[in-house]
Amino acid sequence: MTAMTMLPASSLPRRHVLRGLAVWPVLPLASTLSIAFAASAAPSAQAILAASDAVRNPEVPFGLTNTLTEYRNGQQTDSLTLAIVAKADPERGPFRSLVRFVAPARDAGKLMLYAGRDLWFFDPASKASIRLSPQQRLLGQASNGDVVTVNLSREHRAEWVAEEEITDGERRPRRCHKLRLQATVAEASYPLIELWVDTGTSQPLKARYLAASGQLLKTAYFRRWQRQLGQERPTETVIIDGLDPGWVTVMRYTDWVQREVPDAWLQREFLPQFKP
Repeated sequence: MTAMTMLPASSLPRRHVLRGLAVWPVLPLASTLSIAFAASAAPSAQAILAASDAVRNPEVPFGLTNTLTEYRNGQQTDSLTLAIVAKADPERGPFRSLVRFVAPARDAGKLMLYAGRDLWFFDPASKASIRLSPQQRLLGQASNGDVVTVNLSREHRAEWVAEEEITDGERRPRRCHKLRLQATVAEASYPLIELWVDTGTSQPLKARYLAASGQLLKTAYFRRWQRQLGQERPTETVIIDGLDPGWVTVMRYTDWVQREVPDAWLQREFLPQFKP
């Protein structure tokens, strides 16, 4: 008598018992091993998101110029130039940013401070600072939260959705992890984000920003990658309105520099005294 016919029926999966012990249960074991291997090999969504943050955000204190240009059906309708300095908070982790309005002339000298999860606007004409919402529109499709430095991995819980090929902002095919991000803090700029991150480089390539209802607010492409402050980083973001594809805002980042950013600059009380 063979070992197969001596094995008790109770030790076999139910479907094999029902089949009269006709087949040795090798396939269920293989399936179990495959599932276990797939689970162990599945990418960590939060780790992928953190790696993409590191690509976007320099580790060192830095400064740059952000020029925003709004287009309607291909025609420029408005522009704004900002000088930004930022550094990570060593205690709490989030970035702190000071944004100085450079142009147009009517806005020159105004300031925005992002410290912790508080966003403040200061107008030197009135000497008053008021709290702003990161979701508030700044220019075109760019919100206040789009121009300050943030770590998405600290404000969102990431879920891995799929691995898929997309066309990036420079019309090249790229293999990406697709992540779904759910905000974990009320101050996050967007409650829901779909993010595509290159599987090989961790470069964030595309994002869809959604309302809590799931309605598409806008789509962004991160492109024109250049080596800045020790890392290939996007130097341009193209933002397309969720309802009107002819309404486009382009943010261009230039003048990257590692620099000292005094802690005093990143305090609300210091805003009236700030001198560039």
